[in-house]
Amino acid sequence: MKNIKILINGLVKENPVFVLFLGMCPTLATTTSAVNGLSMGLATMAVLICTNFVISCIKSITPDKVRIPVFIVVIAAFVTILQMIMSTYAPDSINKALGIYIPLIVVNCIILGRAESFACKNSPLASVFDGIGIGLGFTFGLTLLGMVRELLGAGSLFDVTLLPETCNILLFVLPPGAFITLGYLVAIINKVRS
Repeated sequence: MKNIKILINGLVKENPVFVLFLGMCPTLATTTSAVNGLSMGLATMAVLICTNFVISCIKSITPDKVRIPVFIVVIAAFVTILQMIMSTYAPDSINKALGIYIPLIVVNCIILGRAESFACKNSPLASVFDGIGIGLGFTFGLTLLGMVRELLGAGSLFDVTLLPETCNILLFVLPPGAFITLGYLVAIINKVRS
């Protein structure tokens, strides 16, 4: 029951995109389409789950003076593995779209923040559930933002055309569209939550 509460916490109460406003660089830059948002969210979630598990396992043998550098090395190791897997198996369009943002997962404040605030203080199982919850919240946020931007800017969802080209509003696939869309989504979510 406690693990389910931890899982739901990352989706709703501590959603990284709509509540905590963490990881805004990949949130705004990679969400030009739903596929890109989903891919970035899943990549970050994979690193987050693995990092939380390992950090929770080594917390008792890690001296306080080198805790943060150890966290960064663990995160960097999983990001390197993820990047190798993606370059081998992911479609070229996703690799090209996410580009530099995959290596930048190393310095994503969501992952380092969860390692510091949760994984180094809880059991490995609870840390895995925290990684899944926060990762799902981040993935949901990026995918939703990507869906809205893609629908309004390109008239499609997951590369399936739904609206004629005359309905496309180019602004939404450009950087200002990311800010506008995020602002409206946060306002709607805050209204629903209250």
